[in-house]
Amino acid sequence: MKSQPTLTIGEGGDLDGTSVAALQAGIDYLSASGGGTLQILPGVFRLENALKLRSGVRIQGSGPETVLTKNDYLESPLATDSDWYQSDITLTNPDGFQEGMGIALYANAPHHDGQSIIKRSLIGRDGKKFLLDQPLTKNFWADHEAVAKVLFPIISGEEVRNIEIQNLRIDGNGQNNPNFNGNYGGGIFMQDCEKVKIRNLEIVNYNGDGISWQICHDVEVENCLSQGNTDLGFHPGSGSQRPILRNNRSIENGIGIFFCWGVKNGIAEDNELVGNLNYGVSIGHRDNRNRVANNRIMGSGKVGVLFRKENGGRDPLNNSIENNLIQDSGEFGVDIQGNPSGTHLASNRIVQESKPGTGVGIRIGEEVTGLVLSKNSIEGFETDIDDRRTL
Repeated sequence: MKSQPTLTIGEGGDLDGTSVAALQAGIDYLSASGGGTLQILPGVFRLENALKLRSGVRIQGSGPETVLTKNDYLESPLATDSDWYQSDITLTNPDGFQEGMGIALYANAPHHDGQSIIKRSLIGRDGKKFLLDQPLTKNFWADHEAVAKVLFPIISGEEVRNIEIQNLRIDGNGQNNPNFNGNYGGGIFMQDCEKVKIRNLEIVNYNGDGISWQICHDVEVENCLSQGNTDLGFHPGSGSQRPILRNNRSIENGIGIFFCWGVKNGIAEDNELVGNLNYGVSIGHRDNRNRVANNRIMGSGKVGVLFRKENGGRDPLNNSIENNLIQDSGEFGVDIQGNPSGTHLASNRIVQESKPGTGVGIRIGEEVTGLVLSKNSIEGFETDIDDRRTL
């Protein structure tokens, strides 16, 4: 079998450049060659657009000395309407906008309540008019507060498979960028992908999620640090099957690990979730048969492990929380709301040391059925178990 090629990029590499265009050229060359490894040498790579993944291509940095970071933020209102079939936009203030930039278009939806958001790239310019890489699929009307924002994931994959990303640092430059919702962006963002391995990364300072993947199957995230990101450290997103999160650190994010809608048969084990502002782990809408085990969940601002309240029979089912240390949560060590039937809570040490005599170890909501509690150690709380069920 013919071995796949390796292409180096950076100072002294096969490709000598630090732009996203140079990085993307390397990935696209390898993709056209049937796959291979893009070896990114040490250096700071400042990106004006997302680095787009291709099937069968591995991205490998040289450790934390390989830094991918986002450029500073720009925005401009749209000067004229752009309808859903158009491939161009016209900006009121185009200063600083350039071909090759990644943007997110925002507008109040003209036909219903809510907001429209679409990601595109600028590929041509004529004065204040910019050509887009793809036609629009929604309406962006000037009188509905349509605006173009230079926002994008730093690494992005859509409908690709057999990918590896490893050994580099992603810096979101969050102090110079506004928030970007984790359903559209993140330090790494993937949509409709399969068989992805992410290892030995540092994802820091992104004004949004550290790593977010939506409807992606068999994603493995190991030995990664997600720190200081505004929203979710790790976001296995809607419909994702069989995610594995192992030996990671999620530190000082909004939430440590967030199981979104319909995440099934996932494993989160041997992770360290420390100082996350709201929750260490959050599980909710139809998240079934997930195992959260052997983690250190410490210093969560509100709750160590939260089962979110869902309505209309959309509760998570048959999840297990086992052998975790859940320490110094703000309000509750574990908070079980709604009716997450089949929840198995076993052999956890749930402890309050920083503020002894405060908070609740385990709160059980009044609708909960089918809960199994076994061999949990609860220490230091005002109330060990607040069981609100009518027995």
